[in-house]
Amino acid sequence: MKTSKLPQTDSIEELAKFWDTHDLTDFEGELEEVTEPVFTSDDSIRLNLKPRDAKVVRQLAESKGVSQAELVREWVLQKLANRKRSEQAKGMAR
Repeated sequence: MKTSKLPQTDSIEELAKFWDTHDLTDFEGELEEVTEPVFTSDDSIRLNLKPRDAKVVRQLAESKGVSQAELVREWVLQKLANRKRSEQAKGMAR
């Protein structure tokens, strides 16, 4: 039984509230397939590696049971944390 129309909003909060109280099967006739990403991040960084380096990253990620992106993200976050600690130590030494 349809009780209302699909929300026309990009607000995740509003959509979450709506779907907390509605069932997707009530809207099957109104749904449409989309081919491009719905949610994208403007903060993504593309990384080009030499094939042999990419192979090593892939193997390391597989051995850790994570995706390549997760592994590289972990490395970047570790590097940023180290940099922050280093900057804080320099500030304390002054």
